[in-house]
Amino acid sequence: MKIVFFDIDGTLLDHEKKLPASTKKAIKQLQDSGVFVAIATGRAPFMFESLREELGIDTFVSFNGQYVVFEGKVVYKNPLSIPEIKRLHEHAEKNEIPIVFMNEETMKSSVPHHSRIEEALSSLKFPHPEHVADFYEDHDIYQALLFCSEDEEGNFVGKYDDFHFIRWHAYSTDVLPFGGSKAEGIKILMEKVGFALEDVYAFGDGLNDIEMLKVAGYGVAMGNAGQLVKQEADFVTKDVDDDGILFGLKELELI
Repeated sequence: MKIVFFDIDGTLLDHEKKLPASTKKAIKQLQDSGVFVAIATGRAPFMFESLREELGIDTFVSFNGQYVVFEGKVVYKNPLSIPEIKRLHEHAEKNEIPIVFMNEETMKSSVPHHSRIEEALSSLKFPHPEHVADFYEDHDIYQALLFCSEDEEGNFVGKYDDFHFIRWHAYSTDVLPFGGSKAEGIKILMEKVGFALEDVYAFGDGLNDIEMLKVAGYGVAMGNAGQLVKQEADFVTKDVDDDGILFGLKELELI
């Protein structure tokens, strides 16, 4: 049984965060041909619920591997350490760096408003979250967003043994449990449902996709991916804006 994992931003969604008609058609063809289709993303589940509904996908690896769902049922959860989140929050406050805390249903901000939060989240078409500074005290948090520049990131990286930092925006870095990745989420899911890794295909374009492309039986980089991503892929398809998903699936003879 073959299974194909798709990243969202820059892979399923184009540069305008829209789903190309050719991609929607290709996913339907893939499903109709008996291939299992799943999503692997850094996004929280609530951030791509409408996309899952539109594409008829109910299996996904979210939060870069920390919250995994198979056919609508949660099969793996790996929240951040609450004491370490508290320490990060206090550290960030001293440096006047805002944070957004995320669970599977929502996200909350450590500050009432900050331009960096607004700029970064607007690039994903999301508004500034509500301010609930202690949200992590009574909710599982699977990912935090630390709104620092690359220069400021040095104040945090290497000082939290339990955390892994992955930059995704000029003003924002994902904070994940150490060792967590899309690749680990996929491996856990494959073990639980009995799929072989050599039957896994993965499409992605970002730095957080590299490990996924390497662990999959066949890793595909989008034409719009950076060079570091492309060099780790087995195949490079066209740009997402140039029917990259449709082209890649046809080249791999999956449709």
